[in-house]
Amino acid sequence: MSAEPDTEFDVVVVGAGSAGCALAGRLSEDPTLRVLLLEAGGSDKVLEVQIPAGLYKTWRTRLDWNYTTEEQPGLDGRKLFWPRGKLLGGSSSINAMIYMRGAAADYDEWADLTGDKAWSYDHVLPLFRRMEDNARGADRFHGVGGPLRVEDLRSPHPWTRAVVESAVAAGYPRNDDFNGAGLEGVGQYQVTQKRGRRWSSADAYLHPAERRPNLTVRTGALTTRVLVENGRATGVEYRAGGRVHTARATREVVLSGGAVNSPQLLMLSGIGPADHLREVGVDVVHDLPGVGGGLQDHPLVPVVWHVRSGKSLSQAETPTGYAQWFGARRGPLTSNLAEAGLFTRSAAELSEVDLQMHFLPVKFWKQAEIDPDVDAFTAAVVLVHVHSRGSVRLRSADPSWSPAIDAGYLTDERDLDALVSGVEKAREIASAGPLAAVLAGEWSPGGTVHGREALRSSVRNTLESLYHPVSSCRMGTDEEAVVDAELLVRGIEGLRVVDASVMPTLVRGNTNAPTMMIAERASDLILGRSVDPVLAAAG
Repeated sequence: MSAEPDTEFDVVVVGAGSAGCALAGRLSEDPTLRVLLLEAGGSDKVLEVQIPAGLYKTWRTRLDWNYTTEEQPGLDGRKLFWPRGKLLGGSSSINAMIYMRGAAADYDEWADLTGDKAWSYDHVLPLFRRMEDNARGADRFHGVGGPLRVEDLRSPHPWTRAVVESAVAAGYPRNDDFNGAGLEGVGQYQVTQKRGRRWSSADAYLHPAERRPNLTVRTGALTTRVLVENGRATGVEYRAGGRVHTARATREVVLSGGAVNSPQLLMLSGIGPADHLREVGVDVVHDLPGVGGGLQDHPLVPVVWHVRSGKSLSQAETPTGYAQWFGARRGPLTSNLAEAGLFTRSAAELSEVDLQMHFLPVKFWKQAEIDPDVDAFTAAVVLVHVHSRGSVRLRSADPSWSPAIDAGYLTDERDLDALVSGVEKAREIASAGPLAAVLAGEWSPGGTVHGREALRSSVRNTLESLYHPVSSCRMGTDEEAVVDAELLVRGIEGLRVVDASVMPTLVRGNTNAPTMMIAERASDLILGRSVDPVLAAAG
């Protein structure tokens, strides 16, 4: 490939996903700062992106990195599909739009692990409120006027109301706001939508900023290397239009590629575990052992029932359904599929919840590899506090090769036991209240599968990913930490990582909103604004 002349910016952001769009949008609010945002994928102006219920139609397409894990010993050697958004908005353009922050304890743990109280719940709550435009209005926990629109589902499925009532009948508390005083209980989710349309990080932060003269957005640009000179990141190389380009950064380079692409790019740039880099033929620039290690993800086990009567969301794509969506932005196509949820403990002695259930009025199986063949109902049991760990490693020094993803599912037996408990709890809910009149026979694991050992085997055979990889460039103070509490890469000046990979641990819930919150904090750090929003709010 031929090389293009250098171009110069103050900040170069790599990856226009949940974090990258938010960061570029916020940084470009300073008219003196020249910002370049690079994205390997293309436009998000795609109907399947905008229609909420069409989310699974974006998977395994040009809009998706279409990753697959290595064979997982804990899953009897199975490989799992990992969709990751390859377009403006990243995975916020192809996800289930659930607005979830996690537990307050998650952020207090981050503060302990990083040695910085700025990551505690009291300090990140103002950032969540700042970014939010909640249809319910402002209160202690929520904000209005921010870029990220958050709404209640406009046309929830009747089975969604039934499952909430059934969980209450089974003894679980009702929770109308998972982002309020606490997580525990059952209720309908709020979603990142605006009047029945997906509202991604690109919609919230990037598109309103695109006309700013100090912001440059380049799509179809695969970043291949961070340039490091005398221990400082000075820019990046990227491929676009059949040419190799160089973009110089006078202040800093920020990686926002996510938990797969950010560690991959660091290692391609010679920053990572030295022995591994030499094995794949990459010259070592800086030995940083933790890069790509400590990978965590939320595992999911689907429990599926046939239904006695009624239509599931598998029949949402009808002329009537499209007429409702194009007309009033209502109807079944506004569904995010996982319309309601539950947080609980797998064991009574636990101090915090460790299980989440997503309730879907549709058959969700094999990660939507095939369209649902029958009307069915799914309780997706998710472990939100995981003990297992995996890794991201290079297969080759060629940037076009996908990295090797070892998710490490069920390598810690505690995770398996907790998921079995979750399956048992899902069955209890299905047999209570109004849902019992809706559901027929259990399709998976199946009515004949009983006992802990049989359920353990079923979990291994049916476990899938909830697509929440984090921690592969985690914050911390130990030798395996990749970035410090200000998200700066240890040992390299002018280089920051801002995305889900920096999370020290998984939050108890969906990761999209926390990822955007990290970008909000990073924008304060880079722009030199108050990095203590608690004091700022008090002032």
